[in-house]
Amino acid sequence: MPSSKIAGIGMYVPKNVVTNHDLTKYMETSDEWIQERTGIKERRYAHRTEETTTTMAVEAARIAIERAGTTVEEIDFIVFATLSPDYYFPGCGVLLQRAMKMGEVGALDIRNQCSGFVYALSVADQFIKTGMYKNVLVVGSEKHSFGLDFSTRGRNVSVIFGDGAGAVVLQPTEKKGQGILSTHLHSDGESAEILAMYNPGTHANYWADKNYADFDDAEIGQMFMSHNMIDKAQNFPNMDGPSVFKKAVVKFPEVIMEALQQNGLQPSDINMLIPHQANLRISQFVQQKLGLSDEQVYNNIQSYGNTTAASVPIALCEAWEKGLIRDGDLVCLAAFGSGFTWASALLKW
Repeated sequence: MPSSKIAGIGMYVPKNVVTNHDLTKYMETSDEWIQERTGIKERRYAHRTEETTTTMAVEAARIAIERAGTTVEEIDFIVFATLSPDYYFPGCGVLLQRAMKMGEVGALDIRNQCSGFVYALSVADQFIKTGMYKNVLVVGSEKHSFGLDFSTRGRNVSVIFGDGAGAVVLQPTEKKGQGILSTHLHSDGESAEILAMYNPGTHANYWADKNYADFDDAEIGQMFMSHNMIDKAQNFPNMDGPSVFKKAVVKFPEVIMEALQQNGLQPSDINMLIPHQANLRISQFVQQKLGLSDEQVYNNIQSYGNTTAASVPIALCEAWEKGLIRDGDLVCLAAFGSGFTWASALLKW
């Protein structure tokens, strides 16, 4: 059975840079407040009408395909991870296939938010290992800026997120010990609502049980989206930051150690850890807990914010482009996010 390797990698971030100072025009916040809590200095926002989750994915995918030494025509499967699709349905996978003028290849959409790319990579890895496909395009792309609450009410969430895309091409390799060594996927939905975007959705019973008095009879059958939801700002992401932090700092190192232990390795063996860029404080906590040096961990949340499913491939691509990841390096990818879901992947570059 062959292993799968990352044969090519690409990234795309919009040109529009939005600093912490820029956000003070819309909400009561400050550069100091944002940096102290998240580590973020700036982020990128896509063009309102000309850039979408799919168009950014296309830019990243073209680079990844070229670097893999293959062509669009040779891609035989797409795995697309995002929480901000162009449409409620269909998913971005088929839109990417259309935009890149591919053949009638399969397209799978992954909805695992921050851990979406690592989940997508794990799925693609299985297809390569079984021999079903030879060139799998794996994408993480997000356009958060279209759905954030740019007011003081929403600042705890809105200052965190940015837009961008990352992509890799997965191919088989016969080289022993090279490529993806293992992937590890987990979930716990017990506290799903503390990091969620409830609307639009089909959870009529949830809102009826919790806030039935907020609705008049005419709205009860229209709970997918109602004027009342919009008026009460119930169509924006919701996050209990401290609770997310407490869970993340436990599960992040846990899933990294799971990958290392399965392969008989220690944290000191890692050449580069690419954590999901959720919060710089979380990454620093994980780094300290595992005893890793600054040279062993790559963070770029300072420049891009949290791009959820896109954050791991963007950071991985940027680290590789800077020469921080070399052939033979042991690379660990790890992510934790809404659901809760968390995952890791261990690779020999």
